[in-house]
Amino acid sequence: MTDWTNFLAAMTLILVRVSATVAFAPFFSSTAISVRTKAVFSGAVAFLLAPLVATLPRARAEISFSALLGELAVGLVYGLTLTLLGEMLVFAGQVAGFQFSFSLVNLLDPSSPIQTPLLGDLFQLMGTLVVLAAGLDRILLASVVRSFRAAPLGSFALAPPAALAIVRAAAGVFLAAVELAAPVLAATLLVEIAVALLGKLSPQLPVMAVAVPLKTLTGFVVLAGSLALWPRFIEARFAHLLDLAQGLIAATPRGAA
Repeated sequence: MTDWTNFLAAMTLILVRVSATVAFAPFFSSTAISVRTKAVFSGAVAFLLAPLVATLPRARAEISFSALLGELAVGLVYGLTLTLLGEMLVFAGQVAGFQFSFSLVNLLDPSSPIQTPLLGDLFQLMGTLVVLAAGLDRILLASVVRSFRAAPLGSFALAPPAALAIVRAAAGVFLAAVELAAPVLAATLLVEIAVALLGKLSPQLPVMAVAVPLKTLTGFVVLAGSLALWPRFIEARFAHLLDLAQGLIAATPRGAA
């Protein structure tokens, strides 16, 4: 009876950690995956890991408020840190959309009551394809499994410096988005300069009628050519964010809150 009780307690704590990660992490948090599928997946992972994780050193398979809060904190560290990758893609798409003259072309996001830019959705879809093709989703899941050794079950307490580190990491979203959209920004800026010079040389030239389609066509050509650099860029950002999450968990002092 005691072993069965410990198993259920360990499974519950693992389920909290995995569910918090799945709720926010790239690909796993996609609205294309039903809530029931996510719940079954999280439950299956918790069921398989419970016998192994409960036997690790310093693991405490006891359900308490502090233990549940600690497991939730670990999952949120992973989920909120890696969700910055998706925010970077959306922001890069929005920046590129302004240069494509698509600033007013928005889509209604069914998962939230807000509108998202058209190119933001396109960038996020292409980023998700890179994540799946590179196997980054499996790397994330393996890292979560390894986190039970760095942060034993029921013994994690989130410290304020870890939360502040995630906030500071969010500031890097803007720089990373500009870097991703830089080829398109440079190409469309050169087109604007060229059209402006032509407008000065030939005042009869309908600058507005020429600039918008020329910028859009040039932007799409440059974007298609820059897609070859996306896998390396996204993998590097994903690895950096994953290292940050692992470092925050490993550096946080142990002990129930």
